[in-house]
Amino acid sequence: MDKNQSAYQEEQNRLDAILSDVNRRLAELQAVPVYRGPDFTEQALEAVRESSRQSLALASDEPYFGRLDFQPENAAGKSALYIGKFGVDDENGVEPSVIDWRAPIASMFYSYTGGDEKAAYESPDGLVEGLVYLKRNLVIRKQILQRVVDTYDRDSDLLSGAGGDEFLLYRLGENKDNKLRDIVSTIQAEQDKIIRSAKNAALIIQGVAGSGKTTVALHRLAFLLYQYRDQVKAENMMIFAPNSMFLDYISGVLPELGVGHIRQSTFADWALELTGLSFPLENPADESAVWFALGSKRPPLNDEVSGRWKGSVAFRDFLESCFDSYARTCLPQEPFHPWDGKTLPAATVGVWYNEEYKHLPPAKRRERVVARIKRWITMELDKVWDSKQKKERKTKSTQRLKAYLKGWPEFDALSFYKAVFDPKAGAAWMTEELRGRIPEAVAKDTLASFRRKKVRHEDLPALVFIHASLHGIEGSERFDHVVIDEAQDASPFQIAVLDQYTRQHSFTILGDLSQGIHAYRGTQDWAELTSLFGEGETAYFELERSYRSTMEIIRFANHVLSTGVGAGLLAVPVFRSGERVKVLRVEKERESVFLREAVERLLRRNYDTVAVITRTEEDAVRLHAQLGELGLAASRITADQKQYAGGVSVVPVYLTKGLEFDAAILTDADPLRYGADAQDAKLLYVGCTRALHDLWVLYDGEPSPLVSVDDPEIVTRELPREEGAGS
Repeated sequence: MDKNQSAYQEEQNRLDAILSDVNRRLAELQAVPVYRGPDFTEQALEAVRESSRQSLALASDEPYFGRLDFQPENAAGKSALYIGKFGVDDENGVEPSVIDWRAPIASMFYSYTGGDEKAAYESPDGLVEGLVYLKRNLVIRKQILQRVVDTYDRDSDLLSGAGGDEFLLYRLGENKDNKLRDIVSTIQAEQDKIIRSAKNAALIIQGVAGSGKTTVALHRLAFLLYQYRDQVKAENMMIFAPNSMFLDYISGVLPELGVGHIRQSTFADWALELTGLSFPLENPADESAVWFALGSKRPPLNDEVSGRWKGSVAFRDFLESCFDSYARTCLPQEPFHPWDGKTLPAATVGVWYNEEYKHLPPAKRRERVVARIKRWITMELDKVWDSKQKKERKTKSTQRLKAYLKGWPEFDALSFYKAVFDPKAGAAWMTEELRGRIPEAVAKDTLASFRRKKVRHEDLPALVFIHASLHGIEGSERFDHVVIDEAQDASPFQIAVLDQYTRQHSFTILGDLSQGIHAYRGTQDWAELTSLFGEGETAYFELERSYRSTMEIIRFANHVLSTGVGAGLLAVPVFRSGERVKVLRVEKERESVFLREAVERLLRRNYDTVAVITRTEEDAVRLHAQLGELGLAASRITADQKQYAGGVSVVPVYLTKGLEFDAAILTDADPLRYGADAQDAKLLYVGCTRALHDLWVLYDGEPSPLVSVDDPEIVTRELPREEGAGS
C-alpha cells in the first residue's frame, strides 16, 4: 500500500469512528422528548440538549475538512487536530473531537504555510508555539470521504506547502451555481488575517475582482459571533449590499456557517424604513440610463455633480450648519398669551428648551416643551373658579396655542430637507449665506425631484442624518457590527451616517476602486473613508490575489484596466490556467445566431452558468428577445430583480458586479461602447472578471482600444474547433 492509499485508509477509519459517534449521540438526543414545562432546571438542561442536537446535526454530513498535527513546545508528543465548520466535543464534553475553525488553535491551519519555522497561536493564556508535523485537507461530502491532500508533511520532502495550491486549484475548478458558497476549507493566510482582526475598528479592504472580499467579510461575521459571543448578537449585525439580487446571491453562506439571523439589506431599504419616508425613490434604471449612456451622451463628471456633492462630508457639514441655524432661531421670539392678561414669557420657554431639555434631540425637546406649555395652561385654568370663564379661556388657549406653534413648525426628515432647498418653504433659519452654498445645478435637480414627489438614492444619507439629528438614535437601532459590500459605490456621507448607528466603529468595509463604476456618487479614494475615523480606529488591507478567474482571463482584464485607468491595484492570478480569451469579430447581422451557438457550445462543456453581457440595457432587451426567438432559454437580469436564478443570463455590464459565471460573453466591445476613458475601462474590467473559466469578447468593425492585447498565450482571435466535433 503506497503512502496515498495509507493516508486515505487512515482517514477513512477516523471518519467511520467520528460518524458512528456523532450519529449515535444524535439519535439518542432526538429520542429524548423536548421539554416545554415550567421547571427552570429542566429548561436549562433542554437548552443544552438542543444546542447539542443542532451542533451534531450540522456536523453530521461534513464533520471536518482539515487535519493539523501539532506539538506544542515542552509537550511530550503531537496531537492530531481535526478542524471543521462546527466544533464537536467528545461524549464527556471534555475534549473536542472536532475543533471549530474559528477557535484560536485552528488559526494555524490557515496561517501556517510550511517550512521549518515554528507555528503559533494566541490562546487565552498567552502565545503558544510549537511544531506542525502534518497539514492535510480533506473533502467529505454527505459522510463520504472523497479526497485526501497533504499540503505539508514535516517527515517528507513536502516542506513548501505546495500541496495547498493543488487543493486550492481543485476547489477553484468547480463550477458555479446560483449562490455564493463558503470557503472555510480554503481560506488563505491573508484572508484569515482579516477574518480574525479585532472587532472595535473599521476595517477597509481593497480587494481585486475575485479576491474573495465578500466571502471573507461573511466569514468574519461568523468569527466575531464566536470570538465575541458575549458582546455581539447576530440580530444586531447588518450586511449592506448594493441590491436585492446580490443579497439573494450571498444568502447561502451564513446558514452554511451555522450563523443565521444576521440582518441583510440595501442602504436604500434600511433608510426608507428608518425614516418612514413618504416619497418613493426615483427608479434606479433612470439613473443608470443617464450615467451609463454611451460616450458623449454621459454628463460631465465633477465635484458639483449632485450625487458627488450630496455624498460628500462637506454636505454633512453644511447640514450641520443648517441645524445650528435652526437651533438658534426655531423658538418663537414672542411671549405666549393663552388669554388676555396671562403671559408665558419667551425666556421661560427658552430655558425649558435650551437648558432643562438640552440632553434631548430637537424633536423630543419640542414635544416636551409643548407638553409643558399645555400643563402650564391647565395649571393656570385650575386657578379660575368661574366655570363659564374657565371654558372660554380653555377654548381661547387652544386656538392661541395652535397659532403660537405655527411659528415653531414640527419637522420630519423630509420636510426639513425640503426647507433646505426650497426658498418657498419660508424657513427663516435658511439664511442667504447658507442657501448660497448650494450649487445651482444641485438645487435645480433636487427641486425637480420634489415636484415629482420623489427622492434620489443620493438624498438618503442626508435624510437619515436629519432624522437622527431631529429624533436621536434609539439603542435598538444601533448595530454591533456592519459589513458594507461594494463600498466603492457608497459615498463618504453614507459611511459617516452609518457610523452614527454603529457601536465602536465596528465595520468591515470592502470594495475595489477599479470597479468604481458609480463614480458620480461613490468613493474615489479610501482616504475619504479613513478620514471619517479617529487615529487608530481603522485598519487597511489589500487583497491582490484573484481566486475567481483563470490566469488568461485575469491577465486580459488587467490589460483593460491598465490601458484605460492606469494606476490601480492589479490582480495577481493563482496559477490556474485555462482557455485563452476569445476576441472575435462578429457582424451585427449574425450576432444573435452566433450568440445562440456560442452559448450552446459552452453549455455542452457542462458549464452551469453562462452570461451574455451587454453594454446597455437596450442591448440586453434586444438580445434577450432575439435569443428567445431562436429558441434559447435565457433570463434577463434587471435592476429591480430580487433573485439570481443561475443558468443562462442576459445582463447589462453594470448589473454584473459581485456576480460570477462559469463563462461570460461580452458583446459590442467596439470603440463606441467601450472607449478609452476610465469609466468604460472599469465597466469592461467588471464584465471580464465575471468569468471563472471561459471569456469571449465580441465586436463588429474595429475592436475597442481597451482590448488591443495580442499576446497569443492569453488571447486567440479565431474560434478554436470544438472538441469532439465531427470532421
